[in-house]
Amino acid sequence: MSFQKIVGLLKNIFRGVVALDTNRTVRYYIFMNQQVSNIEGKVVVENSPSAREQEVLLVVLDLMVEEGDGFSMAYVARRASCSKETLYRWFGDRDGLLTATVQWQASKVRMPKLDGDNLTLDAFANTLNEFASSWLSVLTSEVSIALNRLAVSHAGNNKSSLGRIVLENGPYAMRSRLLPIFLMGHKAGLITVQGDEAFKTFFGLVVADVQIRALLGDENKPTDKQIEQFAQKAVEKFLVLCGSKQSHIKQTQ
Repeated sequence: MSFQKIVGLLKNIFRGVVALDTNRTVRYYIFMNQQVSNIEGKVVVENSPSAREQEVLLVVLDLMVEEGDGFSMAYVARRASCSKETLYRWFGDRDGLLTATVQWQASKVRMPKLDGDNLTLDAFANTLNEFASSWLSVLTSEVSIALNRLAVSHAGNNKSSLGRIVLENGPYAMRSRLLPIFLMGHKAGLITVQGDEAFKTFFGLVVADVQIRALLGDENKPTDKQIEQFAQKAVEKFLVLCGSKQSHIKQTQ
């Protein structure tokens, strides 16, 4: 895929990043479905960026594709025709711009609602299916592939923090979102594991080799139907490996 096509794809994703400035320390929250919890469990409801803020963010996306993530705030300000002070007020620092981009993309993974009271196996499995399907759809999107390739190319060079940002707001963020679901399932007696053991098992079954193949240029991108089927099989395997005796009896009925 050409850089021009990637630029176009990245420009289309940036909607709904919110920056909150508290004593010059900027914390980023995702604007998704009007209300989203960050990885520390806080929930914030804010408005989308103004048209001018979005223009600046689009400039940042251009720079990430053209030059990687080594741009300075001064360069962004020149390209966006605004002052550095404005950028710092909106985003805090350069890492804030990168973090906002990655967090927005991660926010596209839908988090289904699940009531822990009187939780049934069907409801638990359906929630995992929805999450897995959404996760795979985002991971295999052109935008995620472009961002992850850039992060991998810069990881470990001690000059860029994009690799760390993607790790923290990608797999680590998904872990934080899934742990409460696994805890509910464990408390309801549906699965025998929780915490990292549950997440690592689920991650291995759902993500499998799908992401690495996409990053390496596999042109056989899965269709929506194939993603749904793969996610369903992954959840079934998860319940076989980690399900309680109650779950196994229910599955065989």
